Amino acid sequence: MKPEPFARPEWTPVPRPGCRGVEVRVIQHEPEVLLAQLRFAADATIDEHAAEWDIDVACLEGRGFVSVAGEAYPLEAGQRIVWPAGVPHRLWTEGEPMTTLMLEYLPPGV
Repeated sequence: MKPEPFARPEWTPVPRPGCRGVEVRVIQHEPEVLLAQLRFAADATIDEHAAEWDIDVACLEGRGFVSVAGEAYPLEAGQRIVWPAGVPHRLWTEGEPMTTLMLEYLPPGV
């Protein structure tokens, strides 16, 4: 089987209310998985919320911060964290941009 071309996705602002300075580029969206890159400006945030599914977050470049169930941690290039389903989480930057890769394990029908 040889490689196939695919549409190169564009960066668009994250449409979620409470988010600022974050752009998303969806790489792959299948029935049970969503793979996307997120690009954070130097002072950007994704508000605290909980998802109904697990999400893996890997920092590709830069540095930011993550909170899970109210506990905050620095997140740097080469590090990853899992947001468990139903647990409040947040991701933000302070003075430095960051790029992450998110893998969302979607339940059927989402």
